[in-house]
Amino acid sequence: MGKMSVISGISEVSTAVVPESLRFKAACPECRERFELAAGEFRLAIGASRRTTFYSFTCPACDASVRRPAGERIVELLTGGGVRTLRLHTGA
Repeated sequence: MGKMSVISGISEVSTAVVPESLRFKAACPECRERFELAAGEFRLAIGASRRTTFYSFTCPACDASVRRPAGERIVELLTGGGVRTLRLHTGA
């Protein structure tokens, strides 16, 4: 079983081992460049609502920090592809 840690209301969820060659297509809204990124270049945050569930990456062309909403299908694809996932906790 993988390691889980909690830091300031955020826990890291372990992911399955996937091939290093697995890549995802992405695009930058700033420079409009299209590219492929490895799973390790993404971060997925899963919050309590659709508004607080998103993925992020840094554009390799212009270094912009990109944050996009992640619906259920995107969450499935990214977690299944080995993207590092953070669960955002609410104070309850």
